[in-house]
Amino acid sequence: MDIKQVAVIGAGVMGSGIAAHFANAGVPVLLLDIVPKGATNRNAVAEGALARMAKADPAPFMSKAAARLVTPGNTEDDLDKLAGCDWIVEAVLEDPAVKQDLYARIEKVMKPGAAVSSNTSTIPLAILTEGRSEAFRRGFLITHFFNPPRYMRLLELVTGPETDPALVAGIRGFADLRLGKGVVDCKDTPGFIANRIGTYWIQSAVNAAFDLGLTVEEADAVAGRPMGVPKTGVFGLIDLVGLDLMPHIAKSLLATLPKDDPYREIYRVEPAIEKLIAEGYTGRKGKGGFYRLSKAADGSRVKESIDFKTGAWAKSDKPKLDSVDAARSGGLKALVGFDDKAGQYAARVLGQTLSYAAGLVPQIADTVVAVDEAMRLGYNWSFGPFELIDQVGADWLIGWLESQGKPVPALLKAAQGRSFYRVQDGKLQYLATGGDYAEVTRPDGVLLLADIKRTTKPIARNGSAALWDIGDGVTCFEFISKMNSLDDQTMALLAEAIRITATKYKAMVIYNEGTNFSVGANLGLALFGINIALWPQIEALVKGGQDAYKALKFAPFPTVAAPSGMALGGGCEILLHAAAIQAHAETYCGLVEVGVGLIPGWGGCKEMLLRAYGQPKRPGGPMPPIGQVFETIGTAKVAKSAFEAKELLYFRPADGITMNRDRLLADAKARALAMAEGYQPPKPAEEIRLPGPTARTALALAVADLARSGKATPYDIVVSDKLANVLSGGDTDITETLTEDDVLALEREAFTTLVRAPGTIARVEHMLATGKPLRN
Repeated sequence: MDIKQVAVIGAGVMGSGIAAHFANAGVPVLLLDIVPKGATNRNAVAEGALARMAKADPAPFMSKAAARLVTPGNTEDDLDKLAGCDWIVEAVLEDPAVKQDLYARIEKVMKPGAAVSSNTSTIPLAILTEGRSEAFRRGFLITHFFNPPRYMRLLELVTGPETDPALVAGIRGFADLRLGKGVVDCKDTPGFIANRIGTYWIQSAVNAAFDLGLTVEEADAVAGRPMGVPKTGVFGLIDLVGLDLMPHIAKSLLATLPKDDPYREIYRVEPAIEKLIAEGYTGRKGKGGFYRLSKAADGSRVKESIDFKTGAWAKSDKPKLDSVDAARSGGLKALVGFDDKAGQYAARVLGQTLSYAAGLVPQIADTVVAVDEAMRLGYNWSFGPFELIDQVGADWLIGWLESQGKPVPALLKAAQGRSFYRVQDGKLQYLATGGDYAEVTRPDGVLLLADIKRTTKPIARNGSAALWDIGDGVTCFEFISKMNSLDDQTMALLAEAIRITATKYKAMVIYNEGTNFSVGANLGLALFGINIALWPQIEALVKGGQDAYKALKFAPFPTVAAPSGMALGGGCEILLHAAAIQAHAETYCGLVEVGVGLIPGWGGCKEMLLRAYGQPKRPGGPMPPIGQVFETIGTAKVAKSAFEAKELLYFRPADGITMNRDRLLADAKARALAMAEGYQPPKPAEEIRLPGPTARTALALAVADLARSGKATPYDIVVSDKLANVLSGGDTDITETLTEDDVLALEREAFTTLVRAPGTIARVEHMLATGKPLRN
């Protein structure tokens, strides 16, 4: 199915977000909504939505260019424009009558063969298509996006018995490849998969917190990271979604759930929560929810939480829970087995939620794999419910249910003494509803390093990195340290990986499946070295990193960096030295060293200079490119998408962007193989001409102006001066030539001088302690 033009009807939060993400995929979008009564601007609703999205954070658009692809309109004047659309997404009120009336109008103007889908998660498909023609029903389906549509990867797909399979395949392929979605086929049941289980989980967690007397911080500390749930936990998640939205979600579910559904047994409304909503505490969109920010006497912002027993607000402190500490080393089994209130809380929440999920297969989906994927992608769980059952043990869950006098779902009984997932002959398998194991299959074009690891051992490995053979003569260099931070071991293995690949292979991909590509240098290790004055070792680390990245740049084979998530500092610098980049669209990269009182020391300054000077349409003279790089590095600009990374020169115009995270490794490998035939490494730049002290003085004047206006701190001036010296070429002038090694020497000198300075040490200590930059 060739989708060249899309329409979204309904410019609310979801509709406008869906339209923005179609635009992110490079598709022109028509965004329509009603004409407000008495409006002089008939497109006011859609235009207002675009204006809000332009200021929103996190941004719905990946670039300014994407925003220009959305055309606002209204359903009275512009409905005939649907004739040019290949896919029409409806995201209006959750009212069958409203939707059915709209479909009748759409059917009159839509072109034959176009797809029409609803974003609903509460109305059965058969009700939506009542009264519509056979041709309309063939092209109709439900496509349930999650909020915010750009960032939440799940797309739940529901079809009817008459829906055209070829059309469904076209929508599925477009959503996968172009929108980057994990498409999960769902049964047409209330709440589908993610909201059905997610709503039950939230209700269970809230109930248990009240019954067992946990504070909101204690509940979130347990039902958060220990369970593989985002750090918001449950109450933080409700604040994010909106306290006032939760009763509406519950109402819609209760209206359609079977009479014997366990959700009906646990559903209740706490008076304390009703009181919060009545007082305007609806979550982050209001004046707070279970948490709020208040102003302290010194003007700073203080995070507070509500005490349900007293109704009073107090400073929110991180709780100390022995059971949570036990879970860090012993996992979920240790958590649910710990006999304190937090352990009891974990056992109850997991026991109820996981057994509920087990009782819903195959009612809501055919496989446990689909359910797990839906919860990972739709609720950002690190593990799906059946993966969590494997962590606590099916036998433990059965025992817990029996101790509570609750029935054991048939699928859970089938897993007794076994697990829902296993590895057989290097292949990942899952327990099917029939009681046998079946192989987990990946869509064509999906290659995961996790699958490769099950069948082989690394070519080389140390504590910080590993090198893998991913087939067809391509190696994969992987960071494996905490948060994929970089240290001397990383650089040592990178140098070895280059030697190995040059000897036996065609190309190398730099990739990992962590949450972040790399957060940069290991600051904790650096601070340790600073505190005991290991200056030679620190200088050796800087030189070793420069040498490793230089070897990467001039390797005799193509190197393709494939980042996703954060690629900061040294993690960004390795991208700058790769022969090509194939990035996930959600890559956030930048040279952020100034935040800890340093400058890029592994070739980042040099590479950014070369890129700025190499721009085909750059302004004349030496200062514009230097000024551009000085601003980018000096203000620690971070690209908030792969598209923005091109605008900031972190990526080249020809670098590739992959929308679906699961396809990143395969795309990077294909790019590396395409480059391998006849590959010639770049030649070092031998004649870099920089203006020297005159440019440094000009940059210093600019920083001084910022300082006078309060936008630069005293130590910002110190760091900026060192950065300006590197970018201007040090003691040189425009008539002299420098080499890449000369600029690297300037970087080393600036870095090693700053790392000894008290102002830098204070910034590093503050960053490690608080996660925020110090404005000294």
